[in-house]
Amino acid sequence: MDVRRITINIAGRTYPLNVPSAEEETLRRVGKQIESMIKEFEANFDVRDKQDAIAMCALKMGTNAEVARLSKEENIKTSTERVQKINQLLEGLEK
Repeated sequence: MDVRRITINIAGRTYPLNVPSAEEETLRRVGKQIESMIKEFEANFDVRDKQDAIAMCALKMGTNAEVARLSKEENIKTSTERVQKINQLLEGLEK
């Protein structure tokens, strides 16, 4: 596995990371997304320091991840129910 050393800047601090090259682009994109969210929170809310903005980013990203997980679970459940109905219909045709 090819590992690269990259630096991500978040809230004015740099974080050196050793990452698999396949994940480099994703980590850079997420770092930029966090920076953008920090700026958005600072511009739109009474954010007193970077720590507050980072905490708000963590809450927003965690909420988004949980909503996506629940949506995926619901899609799996719906798909499973559809497949079961199709199977029942096919079994009815066999008789």
